[in-house]
Amino acid sequence: MADENPETQAQGTGKKRVFRKFSYRGVDLDQLLVMSNEQLVELFPCRIRRRFARGLKRKETNLIKKLRKSKRAINPDLGEKPEPVKTHLRDMIVVPEMVGCIVGVYNGKIFQNVEVKAEMIGHYLGEFSISYTPVRHGRPGIGATHSSRFIPLR
Repeated sequence: MADENPETQAQGTGKKRVFRKFSYRGVDLDQLLVMSNEQLVELFPCRIRRRFARGLKRKETNLIKKLRKSKRAINPDLGEKPEPVKTHLRDMIVVPEMVGCIVGVYNGKIFQNVEVKAEMIGHYLGEFSISYTPVRHGRPGIGATHSSRFIPLR
């Protein structure tokens, strides 16, 4: 370590972290936000294109309106986060306008708060609120295997 020259040490300490800029199918988030719905739908996969071609229903449009309202009510300079908006719409597709919002997605029992990030664009809200408890495999019980036939029950 002592044989390193000061120039390489200065480069190591003065280096800034460079974060990767998010892009969805080659388009930056800033451009996604200003795109029209028709242009945006062309970037999505076939199933989502079909869903948008059939039109958004009243429930979906109301959710987007509530998310806009909660986003407008905060001051991002102070580091505030928007109020969670509760919904049962697990099949709602995440669009760029929803990025930064907090959505309470119902999983059948409770509303799980999901903070929408840019990487979630094009996915369903239900993918981020698991609706079952994953199985934790423990020890096998009595009678679970053939070898347990020879173990006395007392």
